[in-house]
Order: sequence, then C-alpha cells, then structure tokens
Amino acid sequence: MTSAEHLYSKYSSTLSSCDLFSNLKKEEWLDLLAHFHEEKWSKETCIINHQKFLFHFYIIASGRIKMYNVDEISQKEHTLFLLKKGDVFDLLCLLDGIKHKVYYECLDNIKVLAIPMDKLRAWLNNNPIYYKNFLSYSGKIMRTLEENVSQLIFANISTRLLKLLLDNIDKKSNQLQLINDLPNKELAFLIGSTRAVVNRHLQELKKNGSISLQRNQVEIKDTSLLLKELEKQVKNRI
Repeated sequence: MTSAEHLYSKYSSTLSSCDLFSNLKKEEWLDLLAHFHEEKWSKETCIINHQKFLFHFYIIASGRIKMYNVDEISQKEHTLFLLKKGDVFDLLCLLDGIKHKVYYECLDNIKVLAIPMDKLRAWLNNNPIYYKNFLSYSGKIMRTLEENVSQLIFANISTRLLKLLLDNIDKKSNQLQLINDLPNKELAFLIGSTRAVVNRHLQELKKNGSISLQRNQVEIKDTSLLLKELEKQVKNRI
C-alpha cells in the first residue's frame, strides 16, 4: 500500500467531510494525497510562528484548534474560528501568499494532514475545476466573519452567549457539540467577553432551567427556554 493509499484508507471520513475538496473521486484524492503527510500536535500547543503557514496547508483530522488574535496593547484575546475535523487552514496564505497574522492553539490532542503550499497550488492549476470549491468556502468564511462582527457591534453579551449555545446544539441529540466542554474563559474569547461575565450569564440560564453545569460541561435541559430568552433579548433591543 502506498502512502497515499494508506492516508486515504485511514482518513476517508475526514476527507469526505472536508467541504474544500468535496466531490473528489478516489483517484483524484490519491493523486493529491501523494503530497500529504501526517502530523500530531499535543493539547495546548500554541503556534505563533506566522511563517509556518506560508509553506504548509493543513486539514484537521481530529480534535479542535482555535484560530485567534491578540491585541498588542491591551493583550485582549478573541477567537476568530473554532476549527474541527474536516476544517482547513490557512486558506488566506494559500490564496494570496502573504503572511497571515493570526495564532493557533490546540484545544485537544490534534492530528492534521499537511501538504506544502506549492504542491497544493500546482494541483489546483492542474485541476482548475476545483477552484469553485475554494471560492464557495471563502464565501462561507466571509459570511461567518460578517455575522460575528455584527454580533460584536450590535448585540449584548447575553444575546451573543445565547446564540453561541443555540448555534452549537446538535439537532439529533439536542445537546451541545464542539463547545460543550470548553472552560468559561474560552467561551468568553468566542463572544468578546470575560470569564466572569460569561459565568454570571451561565448561572442565570442554569437558574431558569435551560441548562445544567458540571465541571466545564454545559448540558442543554430545555432548548425552548433558550429560544424564549433570545427572543426577549432581541425585543429589548428594539
């Protein structure tokens, strides 16, 4: 078995969940995977070397990575994206070849598939039909950033937290995914707040019976109560 075949066999579920490369046939994947290799990063690994992402492109195979920025003066931190299995980075470096001043931190033990940027650009040049996937993916990222900026400007902390919770509820299990075990500090970084403020709002949601809290675990008890509270917050803004 070649290295490409090994990666395809081992990470087929990851590859099928990657929107950026949707509709690739097995033969096309094998051609592309010939340039990939595996990397493992430990939990709490921080990647602050911006040069690193000029030369390699990554697909997350398992675990969560936060993409964040820090204000140089206040040292305040804000999480731009919470990346999971099937997500990729750094798309901006791939598209424009310019150093991207963001940071990454592993929230779990991570496995990624890495490919040199020049190999991926060469593959795209030979397979231009897949540029449409990259345009669509870029559009999705821009819409997400647009919504996040609007929330930071126009919505209060309570509204932002409610939307964060509701947006991350799995429709099948009716429970939180991706953020369910994050400490309050990390939740605060996602909505532009502080740990103490987030804790206060979570305690209020616990009191009204919509969630339960146990050791950095948030469990949804009643989605309808969360929706009603969000409606009330929106009405109060009018």
